[in-house]
Order: sequence, then structure tokens, then C-alpha cells
Amino acid sequence: MKADLRPVPDSTPAVGMPRPSDRASIRRDNLGVVLRLLRDGGPRSRVRIAADTGLPKPTITGLVGELVALGLASEGTVERDGSIGRPGLSVHLDGRDVCGVGAEISADYVGVLAMTLRGETVFEQRVPVAVAAAEVGSVLDLLAGLITRCLADIAGRGVRPAGITLAVPGVVNTAAGRVDYAANLGWRDVDVLAAVRRRLNPNAPALRLENDAKLAAVAEYLAINDAAVHDLLYVTGETGIGGGIISGGQLLRGAAGFAGEIGHMPLDPERRPCACGRLGCWETMVGLSALLRLAADPDDPVHNPTVDVEQRLAELKARALAGDERTLAAFDRVAADLGLGIGLLADVLNPRAVILGGYFTHVGELMLDRIRSVVRERVMAPDAGGCRVEVSRLGFSAPALGGAHSALERVYQDPAARP
Repeated sequence: MKADLRPVPDSTPAVGMPRPSDRASIRRDNLGVVLRLLRDGGPRSRVRIAADTGLPKPTITGLVGELVALGLASEGTVERDGSIGRPGLSVHLDGRDVCGVGAEISADYVGVLAMTLRGETVFEQRVPVAVAAAEVGSVLDLLAGLITRCLADIAGRGVRPAGITLAVPGVVNTAAGRVDYAANLGWRDVDVLAAVRRRLNPNAPALRLENDAKLAAVAEYLAINDAAVHDLLYVTGETGIGGGIISGGQLLRGAAGFAGEIGHMPLDPERRPCACGRLGCWETMVGLSALLRLAADPDDPVHNPTVDVEQRLAELKARALAGDERTLAAFDRVAADLGLGIGLLADVLNPRAVILGGYFTHVGELMLDRIRSVVRERVMAPDAGGCRVEVSRLGFSAPALGGAHSALERVYQDPAARP
């Protein structure tokens, strides 16, 4: 999540001298505060870091020195901050040899990505697969193989992983490492985390499991270049539709951790059957399968799951730009139905931004005007309650990027214990 810039005390209240363990904990927390500030706020001088965090300048000098020694920060160009005296060097986030690994199981592909602390993608690979039609074991074999390949590749570059986070759609029990139910994968009660651990080297980094839309929402929130956005709704665009909700700068999980199953709102007047077993779910109107059904006959190559989804979307986009009436009508229909659901969610959540991810990234420009128009018509508050609808810049990589960010949290929580 974006940095919490509230001051972190450098000393305990005057109730007695702090124990060594207390001092170590305070210093660890302060190192994380500075590191997050550099991630979210960009390079700055020690003077600005002290002003932004509220920590004393001598403390900042020590913290920055420790982060530089750890390879997590570096000093760069001279920065003039308006104060009297010699200008200071700007401090940059570094950590080029530390990465987080994000792995994703989607209905249409399996992918793995590694991202360094400074935000550079050093490995990314995605393999098309119709997961619902495949055996669970073979899908997990494929995933573990990609993770193993990733770990070997980054090791060859001298990059060490802080951890691995797996992104999976559906109802995910993060504590148990289990997918309770993922309708579009056809999975129920799958112990994903334990199964993947068995397939990896015993020395592999720590693994964690999380819902794909939640991870994507975190990645989008960290990537968005607007300090005023603290409330955001991320809408996945894949075979299924899910949501990740950022409220007040925090990921909204709900009472049991399952918030965000927006794809199953009963909005379809035709009451088409959904993969979840219900009728009329929103994702039957706006999911990738809905767009393909509207745009092309079943034997059309755009329905072929062995072809990468980006290639199939590129073909549909080319047809639309060439003026194909059926394709244009399909985009218009999906856009109107998207606007319907987003308008409802905007009335309930009042986000500053709605980010359309997944397949919407590749064809969203053809639908955005229509979506925005419907949202303005549907939302009760003036000017759609200040909500803007945008297309993701992260595309299908967002869940895996969110997984990489999640894995890197171990570094922010305890920078001195870097891998």
C-alpha cells in the first residue's frame, strides 16, 4: 500500500529506557517508513525525508546510511530544496538485486513475473491454457515449472527473491492457502499453496496465496500517478469478473476476507447461466466470454483458448477498426452493460477512480466513451460522484505485479533482513 507518512517515534515515552529489542523494533519500523516513502514519493534529499516523516535529521542520516549499505537505497543527483547551505544528494529507492515473484492462475493462462524493489520487471512469462478443461494437477505442474524457471533465471542475474505470492480468482482462503471456490476454473477446495510447495525445491522462498483482483487493485493503486486517489475500484476483465476495492488507502477485505465478488451481481435481464451455477450474473454480460459470444461464431479462431488472449483481442480490435458491424455492436453492448454495473458500484462505494483491467486494457479505448456516458447517467450524485473511469496501464500483468508487491512487503517490514 502507499506509504503511511505519519511520524514513527524514534524514542519511547519517558517511562524508562527502552529495551534493546524495543530499539531494534523502532529502527526496523523507521527503515520501512523511509523505504516506503522513496517507493511512493520518489527520490528526495535527507532534509525532505526528515520533513515528510517527522523524524529528526540525525536519525534520517543514520537510516539512509543503513539502507544504502543494505543496497536498498542509493544516492544520486544534487537536490536543491530551498534551504540555506549546501544542497543535498537525492536518495533513491534501489534494491535492484531483490525481487518479489508474483504468479497467476487465470481461466485462460498461467503466468509468472518477477519485479525488483525499484519496480523493474526482470522476468515475465505467460502460457495460454484452458484451466477449467485441464486437470488441477497439470495446471499446478505448469505453474510450478514456470516458477522454477523464473527462480533460475533471476538467480543467474544475481537477483534474490523475497517471496512468492500466488494470485487465483474466486473465493480464496489466504490463511489456509486454499481456493474454496473458483467458478471459472472449476475448482473447489483446492489446497493450492501446499500443492505448489511440494512441486518446488525445498529451498524455494516463502509462498502466499491471495485473490487475483485484490492483488491487481494493490498494483494499480501503487501505479496510479495521482496523490488525490485514495478510493479505487479495480474491475478484472477476464472470463470472470472480479473486483478489488481500495478504501481510504487500504485494501478492503470485508468481515471474512471475501469482499469484491462483483461479477455475480444479478444484473442480466436474460438470466443466462453463470459458471457459478446461478442465473443472470453480471459477468455473463461483460466477461471475456460474453464479448467473444457477441462478436463471433463459436468456430471463429478468436474462441481458440490455445491462442494467447492478447492475440485474439488484437484480432477483434482490428475488425472493429475496419468497421465490422457485428464486432462494433458487441463492443457497444458490453460497454453499456459495463457502465450499468459500474454505476451501481459507484453509488455504493463512491470511488475516485474505477480501473478496468485485464482484457479491457486491450480494447477499452473502443468502449470508454460509452462506459463513461452510461456511468454519468446512472450514478445518483452529480458528476458521477467525482468518479472517473480509466483503462489500466498494467493489463493482464496486474495480478502478478500485485503478487510481486505483496512478496516484497517482507522487505518493507524488515529491511535489515533482506534476502
